[in-house]
Amino acid sequence: MKLSVVIPVFNELNTIREIIERVRETPYDKEIVIVDDFSTDGTRDILKGLENESDIRICYHTVNMGKGAALRTGFANVAGDIVIVQDADLEYDPGEYGALIEPIIDDRADVVYGSRFMGGPRRVLYFWHTVGNRILTLVSNMMTNLNLTDMETCYKVFRREVIDKITIKSNRFGVEPEITAKIAKLGVRVFEIPISYNGRQYSEGKKIGWKDGVSAMLSIFRFRLFD
Repeated sequence: MKLSVVIPVFNELNTIREIIERVRETPYDKEIVIVDDFSTDGTRDILKGLENESDIRICYHTVNMGKGAALRTGFANVAGDIVIVQDADLEYDPGEYGALIEPIIDDRADVVYGSRFMGGPRRVLYFWHTVGNRILTLVSNMMTNLNLTDMETCYKVFRREVIDKITIKSNRFGVEPEITAKIAKLGVRVFEIPISYNGRQYSEGKKIGWKDGVSAMLSIFRFRLFD
C-alpha cells in the first residue's frame, strides 16, 4: 500500500527540513503532501526549493487559515491508499509509522489514532495541557460513544476511502473533534496505538493555547449534534 503523508505547515523554519528528512527515511512507498498555511518566517522559501522533488507535492495558501484548512487542502491532494497526518514541529516521530499502519495493513482497522497517554515515552511539560486534553477527550467520547484516550492527537491514520467520505469544515484546531465525530458517525473500525511524544514549550514555537481548547469544546458539540 502507498502512504500519503500530509504535513500542515505554518512558520516552522527551524524544523521543516528535518521533518521532511525523517519522513523520507521511513521504509515505505509514499508521497509527502505539504500544505504551507501562508508561512512568513522563511519556511515558504525552503519549500519552494523542494518543488521539483518527485516524492513531494506542495500546496500554498495565500492567507493563513489554520490547521483544519491545511488538512482540507492536503486531503484533497492525496493519491495513496493510507493517509497519515504529520505535524511539522518534531513533536511526533515518523519512526512509529510501522505500528500506526499495522492494524490497517492487517485489516483490523479503518482508522488508527496514536495516543500520547497509553504509556509511551513522552517529554514532561504542562500539567494543565494534559488536563485540558483529557477533558476534551472525555467530552468527545461522551458525544461519540468512543473510548479514545487521546482525541486531540496529531497522529490520525485513515484508509483513503474513509477520509474521502469526510468533508472538513473547521479551519483551525476544531478539526480534531470534527474528524472524530465524523468517524464515529461512519461507524468504521478505530484502533489506538501508544506513541512517544516530544512536546514543545511556547519558547520553542508551540502555538496551541487555551482559546483553542474552548474552540475545540464548542466543536465537539457542533459536529456531533448539529452538523
